[in-house]
Amino acid sequence: MRIRTTLPSMYVAFLLCLTASATSHADQTQPPVDWASCVPDRCPFPQSSQFVGITFTGRHKEYTNADTWYPSWASDGNLYSPWTDGRIGREGCSSGGKNARTGQARIVGDDPMDLKVISLGTYPGSPEPYGGRYPCGSLVHDGAWYHGSYCLDKRHGPWDIRGPFVGFRTSTDFGKTWKDCPLSGGNSLFAESGKDDSKVKIGAPHFVDFGKNMQHSPDGKAYLVGHGAVRPEADCSWISGDQVYMVRVVPTPSNINDKSKYEFLCGRDTQGKAIWTGDFSKIKPLIQWNDNCGCVTVTYNAPLKKYFMCVSYGGKRGGGGKTDYDTYLLESDVLTGPWRMVAYLKGFGPQAYFVNLPSKFISKDGQTMWLCYSANWSRKNEKGNPPGSGYTLCLQEIALKLKE
Repeated sequence: MRIRTTLPSMYVAFLLCLTASATSHADQTQPPVDWASCVPDRCPFPQSSQFVGITFTGRHKEYTNADTWYPSWASDGNLYSPWTDGRIGREGCSSGGKNARTGQARIVGDDPMDLKVISLGTYPGSPEPYGGRYPCGSLVHDGAWYHGSYCLDKRHGPWDIRGPFVGFRTSTDFGKTWKDCPLSGGNSLFAESGKDDSKVKIGAPHFVDFGKNMQHSPDGKAYLVGHGAVRPEADCSWISGDQVYMVRVVPTPSNINDKSKYEFLCGRDTQGKAIWTGDFSKIKPLIQWNDNCGCVTVTYNAPLKKYFMCVSYGGKRGGGGKTDYDTYLLESDVLTGPWRMVAYLKGFGPQAYFVNLPSKFISKDGQTMWLCYSANWSRKNEKGNPPGSGYTLCLQEIALKLKE
């Protein structure tokens, strides 16, 4: 059954001007800064032989007053993204509690410093038997939009228990109408559970960004990466874990919520070639670093013919309070690794999360990109580091530092 996007009653009047764009924050340009790469001891990744860090060019821009932005570059040239827990103009959305909702937006423009963010409404999604239901993997491919969501619970800290990835709701008209996800928190796509101290492997997956309309996919399949854990003592929260896992599927509306259509990375052979299986129980980590993995995204940099992975780690028990978060960037010639360290950004934000690299904003030579993230959800009155980091859709231009 297809149903039209609906809004809470307090926002019904705003439907008449739903296409109004979000007000952007003032243009900002700061002096360039080389962020020191502080790689912790026992890091399992060797340093990249090509890159030795990143420079923040000083160009940044902020839009909206909401978080959870994962832009997907569609065939019409626009970016489409989920969002939640905030506002676009006068429209609000929250993904916590029994009345959880997730939002969607269209991002128009080719210049990161001059974009228009247009709300496309919000949509309900029950979190039961969990406490919240939040957006994660989002992909627009061949006119179909797959909007994923996952569940969270609280015990000691903010969303310190990660529930399962539920599945996808779908739209074939760029978010005007939606077909509801046929699955739920208690009947999820990969049949995982975060209840009774269970650990989840694929709790909040994100699509690998292969460029416009997934044009650089190596085989026409959509790939997703997500962080998780298996150790009984591991912190497996919205922003912490031990491993990153990978799955793939041919993206069609009939496949996207069918577990039998998915393949799961289950290691490499003696020549280092990836091995895939249809048996979820055999899945193995893409990368592992106990107590140092977290929210993960991957983007293909076509000019450089390299993949870049962004990992945000928020510490234990859901990264609550005034905790600083760390973000690190890895690079690889092959999607399934091995991966090498580009830069470890200690205290980036200082509480940055949901970090990704939209392929639309990669320079023609591949040397500059734009970090997309939100920051400082519990430190809203403190100065961002770098400047421009806050509880918004943040965009920061970075340049790769080449090894001399």
